[in-house]
Amino acid sequence: MRSTLLLVAATLLLFCGAGQAATLDRVKESNTFRIGYRSDAPPFAFRNALGEPAGYAVELCRRVALSVKSTLGLQDMKVEYIEVSADNRFDMVERGKIDILCGPTSVTLSRRERVDFSLYTFVDGASVLFREDGPDNFEGLAGKRVGVRSGTTTEEALVRSLKQLKIDADVVAVKSHQDGLARLEAGDIPAYFADRMILVELLRSSAAPVKLNLSSRYFTHEPYALALARGDNDFRLLVDRTLSNTYRSGDIEAIFVAAFGSGVAPTEVLKIMYLINSLSY
Repeated sequence: MRSTLLLVAATLLLFCGAGQAATLDRVKESNTFRIGYRSDAPPFAFRNALGEPAGYAVELCRRVALSVKSTLGLQDMKVEYIEVSADNRFDMVERGKIDILCGPTSVTLSRRERVDFSLYTFVDGASVLFREDGPDNFEGLAGKRVGVRSGTTTEEALVRSLKQLKIDADVVAVKSHQDGLARLEAGDIPAYFADRMILVELLRSSAAPVKLNLSSRYFTHEPYALALARGDNDFRLLVDRTLSNTYRSGDIEAIFVAAFGSGVAPTEVLKIMYLINSLSY
């Protein structure tokens, strides 16, 4: 009897998991595609001056939405944008609250225990923005307060690097990159860590950019991707096909310029990533 109950329970769990992962079936039934996005991670995901979701990753997710609409033949499919945070974003995917997660989301093996990832969308790495009157190198952070966005791989890497190098610095976890920039400009912290393209955008938006220096050094290498429910092979294939076609067709160039500006060029590593992920049909 006990073995029978265990078998029934296991079967129910299997079907429940399969139901949660069937994204395309759910979208077809509800006629709604749900994009989860962060509002605090420009130029990858943010709210623009009109209060609308925008950014490099958000635009890629819009292309996925168009592919879903075309594949399912839903002429009036609704696209719902749901704001997520760095802390709850993977939980939102796991619980089926969003269909896809759009932002500067680094792929790690531990995160793959919770969600699946698409083909890579970007390659970046953690760097640091210094105050002009502060330290100009990593070792100079000893005894200083250094800022970093909480709930990110950059926070983990910063703590690990300080420990390995035996640098005694006070890590200040902030709630948003904008908060980090404000503290840096106010002198509350002499340095702020984040992925380099995010720091480029913060420097561009700073009220006093001449008082800040962006390090050319990378402390990590972060491959980004779109996150979706685990085990949903059909939806993941649709997402990957959309991304691959965007790279192969050259459409990614316009998306890149719109997000980062005409004065910023893709790195050689990023160009190679686009090439590798331009898969054939």
